[in-house]
Amino acid sequence: MMLRELIGRVLRRTRLAQRRTLREVADAVGMSIGHLSEVERGRKEPSSEMLAAICRALGISMTDLLAAVLHDLQPRLHRFEVAAQQPRTERVRARRMNFELAA
Repeated sequence: MMLRELIGRVLRRTRLAQRRTLREVADAVGMSIGHLSEVERGRKEPSSEMLAAICRALGISMTDLLAAVLHDLQPRLHRFEVAAQQPRTERVRARRMNFELAA
């Protein structure tokens, strides 16, 4: 999963928790509804200035945003750490199994 997708999920979750519409936030930021929607879906990567403006419109800091993204990443990071501790042959075997399941 891309970082922009994780950021978008947190932004959308925050906006919905505040019961605000795309229009309300987009108007506060000065961007189009479509562009904000694309950012929330992780399809567009906003500039740092645009991301800061979205955070201001939502009443959160960039630190809050990144902390929420990190919180969402914790289960994935844990799985990565556990996998990294396995001997190489087990990691290769696990990858093969995942590939076979996906096929």
